[in-house]
Amino acid sequence: MAGLSTLILLLCAAKDVMPSSSHWKPTWPSYRVPVILPQSTLNLDKPQFDAEARLEVVSPCGPACHKSSPLPTYEEVKHYLSYETLYANGSLTETEVGIYILSNSADGSQGKSRTKRQIYGYDSRFSIFGKDFLLNYPFSTSVKLSTGCTGTLVAEKHVLTAAHCIHDGKSYVKGAQKLRVGFLKPRMKDGGKGANITKSAMPEKMKFQWIRVKRTHVPKGWIKGNANDIGMDYDYALLELKKPHKRKFMKIGVSPPARHLPGGRIHFSGYDNDRPGNLVYRFCDVKDETYDLLYQQCDAQPGASGSGVYVRMWKRQNHKWERKIIGIFSGHQWVDMNGTPQDFNVAVRITPLKYAQICYWIKGNYLDCREG
Repeated sequence: MAGLSTLILLLCAAKDVMPSSSHWKPTWPSYRVPVILPQSTLNLDKPQFDAEARLEVVSPCGPACHKSSPLPTYEEVKHYLSYETLYANGSLTETEVGIYILSNSADGSQGKSRTKRQIYGYDSRFSIFGKDFLLNYPFSTSVKLSTGCTGTLVAEKHVLTAAHCIHDGKSYVKGAQKLRVGFLKPRMKDGGKGANITKSAMPEKMKFQWIRVKRTHVPKGWIKGNANDIGMDYDYALLELKKPHKRKFMKIGVSPPARHLPGGRIHFSGYDNDRPGNLVYRFCDVKDETYDLLYQQCDAQPGASGSGVYVRMWKRQNHKWERKIIGIFSGHQWVDMNGTPQDFNVAVRITPLKYAQICYWIKGNYLDCREG
């Protein structure tokens, strides 16, 4: 009976079930986002690729710490949103950006480190089995990085992930130059090319099909010191694949305030290290937020870093429900709450500024990035 209850819960959660009331729908707000445009590009020396890949980042700077931090200046924001681009041949460039129609809110970052813990009481994660789930939306948008993290398909050739999966804050990680993205597909028991496929040739297990990454964008807000000395505000990166993946992807969107999320809840799926080869889905309530971060206690383990955090809300213009990525799962934070240690898992919110930047990386045209 317990197994049946869990399955029913999983099926309902996978559909992001909305309140039954026909008089209210959680609706995507409309944002007029700023414009972020490249101003100049400089060739840099080839990186050494000597950093060890870290599957999580930790910081003790919690909500109160972030809320009390001084806002950065306009010039600082421009620097944080400038970015490095790593190409498959090992070449590296740095692009300075300009920001236009800047909103009153701005990004900032801080942080230090401590230990790890990411399961809260009863483990509420679901391992997703069977091609009927794994190969269907939204689970099919989750992909595995060859550095050990998770990413999410956000365009025909683009994957959104965490910056720390590529760069430790000082150097690019080993394997970043030959970075690959893995897509789950069925492994057949019998047959192959030219073989007669019968009903007995049922999928036995899933395997990864890998596509090389053509180039990687990482914001300068992340690349400014040792990973333990920076916050999580800019822990995101965009990967461009060498060829289209031909799967349905999930659009990005500006993160609404937590009080506007359906049930105050977020969802994400990733390849947690303690369940090798499994895609693991979870959902949980948002506990707190700052302008740049969502604090929650979704159960997670290293390997889930880089997962796209999404919600499903009503798109008034299109008259339909729509899922969007509103954040990137980053890692873990210990917070001193009135002298008592409190730990959270943290997601980087897609703010209007970050939306403008990531959208431009994808589309290359700011006119297509004006509505968040």
